[in-house]
Amino acid sequence: METLLKIANIETLYYDRIYALHGLSLEVKAGEIFAVLGPNGAGKTTLLKTIAGLLKDQPKKGAIHFMGKRIHRLAPERVARLGIVYVPEDRGLFRELSVKENLDLGCWGRSDSGITDDVEFIYQLFPILKNRAYQQAETLSGGEQQMLAMARAMLRRPKLLMLDEPSLGLAPRVGREVYEALSKISQAGTTILLVEQNAKMALRIANFGYIMESGRIVLEGTAQELQENQDVQELYLGVGGDTVSPKGWRLYKKRRTW
Repeated sequence: METLLKIANIETLYYDRIYALHGLSLEVKAGEIFAVLGPNGAGKTTLLKTIAGLLKDQPKKGAIHFMGKRIHRLAPERVARLGIVYVPEDRGLFRELSVKENLDLGCWGRSDSGITDDVEFIYQLFPILKNRAYQQAETLSGGEQQMLAMARAMLRRPKLLMLDEPSLGLAPRVGREVYEALSKISQAGTTILLVEQNAKMALRIANFGYIMESGRIVLEGTAQELQENQDVQELYLGVGGDTVSPKGWRLYKKRRTW
């Protein structure tokens, strides 16, 4: 597979003194789903914002290349024009506008003949949006808002779709529906980079994954390799855990291998 996004040793700072990312490197191959997993404060959102150009003059060090072109420290609108679309954790909807108006904004600036087909595709993915076309976005449920944010992003025809915690705050059933839609989006040819705390759900659809802690990539591998890793099982998948010592009086945790 061709490398679509390549990040090499980037360092992102807040307020020019607090390191959020430390020498972070990763690659995203075209046509696949890549998951970045980690706890709160690991720097996952900062990573996506750095790629999208939303943090001014960042990264301070390192390089980001997309389709072979340098994009680090470019303005966000220039990054977006290259085909990188970012769906933030808060979904970024115009809440006072209707579902249809939000979707129309996703088509803003497009003059190609594929808009009708793209709208039909997203309505097949999320039939509820067609039924809610004239309902205000702020009155939708959390799951419906997430679907609308993803649908609007897809109308930009992204080469790389980046999502920040797409299952956050959703009921398990709705979260599964969102992830089923992501699988279909991937099958249609869109490359996906998502950050998640729900490792089980993310690794179920991902091809490759990265574990991120304290601004660094501490482990990487295929989804299957990460699912079989004992540290990942204990820390992120809820498998295993504290073990009784042979003497039967003390609990201990296995030391991580990263």
